[in-house]
This record gives sequence, C-alpha cells and structure tokens, in this order.
Amino acid sequence: MKENVRSLLEAVIEATNDAISVADENGNTIIVNPAYTRITGLPKEAVLNKPVTVDIAEGESMHIQVLRTGTAVRNVRMKVGPAKRDVIVNVAPIYVDAKIKGSVGIIHDISEIIALTDELAHAKKLLRHLKARYTWDDIIGSSPSLELAKEQARRAAETPATVLLRGESGTGKELFAHAIHNASRRRKGQFVRVNCAAISENLLESELFGYEEGAFTGAIKGGKKGLFEEADGGTIFLDEIGEISLSIQAKLLRVIQEKEIIRVGGTKSVTVDVRVIAATNADLEQKIKTRTFREDLYYRLNVIPIQIPPLRDHREDIRPLAGHIIYRLNQDFGREVQKLSEAAIEDLTAYDWPGNVRELENLLGRAMIAMRPQETVIDLQHLPLMPCEKIPIPAASFSGQLQPLGKTVAEAERNAIQRALQETSGNRTKAAALLGISMRSMFYKIEKYGLK
Repeated sequence: MKENVRSLLEAVIEATNDAISVADENGNTIIVNPAYTRITGLPKEAVLNKPVTVDIAEGESMHIQVLRTGTAVRNVRMKVGPAKRDVIVNVAPIYVDAKIKGSVGIIHDISEIIALTDELAHAKKLLRHLKARYTWDDIIGSSPSLELAKEQARRAAETPATVLLRGESGTGKELFAHAIHNASRRRKGQFVRVNCAAISENLLESELFGYEEGAFTGAIKGGKKGLFEEADGGTIFLDEIGEISLSIQAKLLRVIQEKEIIRVGGTKSVTVDVRVIAATNADLEQKIKTRTFREDLYYRLNVIPIQIPPLRDHREDIRPLAGHIIYRLNQDFGREVQKLSEAAIEDLTAYDWPGNVRELENLLGRAMIAMRPQETVIDLQHLPLMPCEKIPIPAASFSGQLQPLGKTVAEAERNAIQRALQETSGNRTKAAALLGISMRSMFYKIEKYGLK
C-alpha cells in the first residue's frame, strides 16, 4: 500500500508543470521533477544529493531558511540556473511526528512575464516619444496670418533645414512641429519631443545626449542612449529652447554643426542624423543681449523662423476652431453638442485670449461640463466668466456728496456702459470691445443697470 502511495505521489510530481524541489533535513536536494530541469536548465544529476544552493544564481536559499525557522515563505523573487531565469519561489516545511524532516519548494517561472512587461514599457515609450500625430488638417483656420505661417511651414517641410517656431504659449507650436515632420522626407523616422523647461539641467543633459556606464551615481549598467540617438534618421522637437542653460547650449551647438554627440561620461563621438525643430515663446534677441542665450546658437536655430500668430490676431478663426474643438470634446466627454450660439461666438470673439488656443480649449471644455445632458448649443450662460480689464472711472464721478463706494462704482460703471453704447450707436459688440470686457459681461451689465 505504501509503495502504491509513493508511486502515485511521484507520478503527480513528475506530471505537474510547476517546478518542484524537495530537500531533506540536512539541506540536500532529494527530489526534482522535469519542470524543475526545464526552468533551471540543470539536469537531475547536477542537483540530486547536492546542497540546495547549487541552483541559485541570485538570492538566498529559501529551503535553508525554512529548515532553520520552520516557517513557510511565499512569493520570493530570485534567479536560478546558468541562464539566471527569473522565478518566484514558495517553500514550506515538511513535518513528521512534529519534527522537521525536510522542505518542499515550488518554483514559478516569471521570466516571460518580465520580458513581455519590458517590451510593453518599451512600446509605450516609443508611442510617447516617437510618433508625430498631427498634420496640416489639424491646424484649423484660414485667416491671412495663420495661412502665412502654414505656407512657411510647408516650405520648411520640403527642406532638411533647422526650423525655429516662435509664438506665445498655447498658439500651437507643437502642432506645427508634428505637421512639418509628417510632411517631410523623414516622416517614416522617429519624432522625439523634449520639453526643455520641464527637465532639470543635469537630467536634461543625460536625456539629450545619453550617458556611459558609471558616468554618475545611479547610471544603469551599459549606459543609455540619449534622445538625439533615438531620433537618428528622424526629427527632434526641442520645445522651450530659450530655457536651456549655457553649458547645454554649447553642446547643442556642436550637435547642429558637427552632427555628432558625446555621451555624458564618455569621450567617443557618436554621429547622428537628426532634423532639429525648436520652439520658444521667449524673446531670444533680448536673451542674447543679457548673455543668457548664445548668439551663435541663435543663428544656427533661426535658419527658417516661423512666427505663429496669437489667437487675438486671427479672431476670424475662432468659429471654425471652436467647432473643431467641440467635435473632439464630444468624443472625449460622450456628449452631442452641436455648436455655439451667435451670442456666444460674439462673446468669444471680443475676448483677448492671453492663453490662446489652449485657453479656448479649456474654456469650451468647462462650458460643456456645465451644460445639461439634453442641451446641444453652447450659449452665454454656459461660458465661464473670463477676466477683463477694469473700466476706467471718470474723476467727475467722485464730485459732489460722498456716498458708499459700491454705489459710486456702480454709477460710474453704468455711465461708462451707457456712453459706450451711445458712441457705437447701440452696437453691443463694439461697445464691449471699446470697454475691454467680454460680451457675456456686457449682456450681464446691460441687464443689471436696465439699459436695454
């Protein structure tokens, strides 16, 4: 009977897909199964009747720990065998008559999971850094100033020359960079975006140019390629170029002039074939005067300068822009908003947009969130209040008997609005522009003071 039980137990151990190893009370291996041999790469004769430590490549023997403490261990990471296979180990003590007579371990192979995880992380990195998403169709508007910028960008795309995109924050410089890359001969190459202002100086240098093993504390084994090397054969987009330090400016100048980089901690030059598109909202000419930006780098970057206009200089594009943004936000929010009312369009057109297109996107997003699910038209009441200039109060408003300040200001505000309406023959849009306030504010104040 005992022989039958033993045979059955051995058959079960042999058949299981998990690697099993059994140690005696002295810490020597007495049983392993075929799955153990497959995972560790060690044949039975290499481990049987040998210390349980012979299969460990990295880590400590859990068999020894369990035999010493009498307590089971679970989910311990280690590497086993000549190939240093990544595994998770569970080991439990074997008690006979209340005495430890050995231990049994089960080894789960996780090397494939780790490889797939690394591959997924690498793929995500490629998607984040190396894919240009936008084309000319994503740059909405047909005003003369915007068409001029697009025409310059189209011509730039046909050449390998360095491009410098100038414009205020939120004007769409990154869209232009994507579109130039996608229209160029390098469209099949990689597109790498770097926000130079968002990365510290020390980190930016190693990110751009890479580093050699041992270059600094924490440097990974074997070193690391920089973003210029990743962009080889493609385009690198250096956003906020005006914020980089003078030391990195010098190295960037070398890359543009010599088409080669030297990794941090290295001495060997690495040749790179990269098209540079830079962008800034800073006054580089003023930075040159204050010696915070190199003049020679400026001329290397400024080969094809493209000025992207602020939204206040092409207000006629607000209507098509808003329609495009609403279409995209409908997909993000799961809404069915169709359009803006004419009053809302007038309100948006009268505003100065210091945050440009990015501010318009944010405002429309907030408006759609404020709408009821059944509403399909964005009207004035949905638009959040926008900042406006203070209305100048005539000195005459303070003549005569002193009264509470709130009443004095209200009277001055009412008089200013009434005068603006008179001077514009009742045109509320022109009156709002004259006073420097939004149409939403104008409608509210007309109603408040009974000036209909």
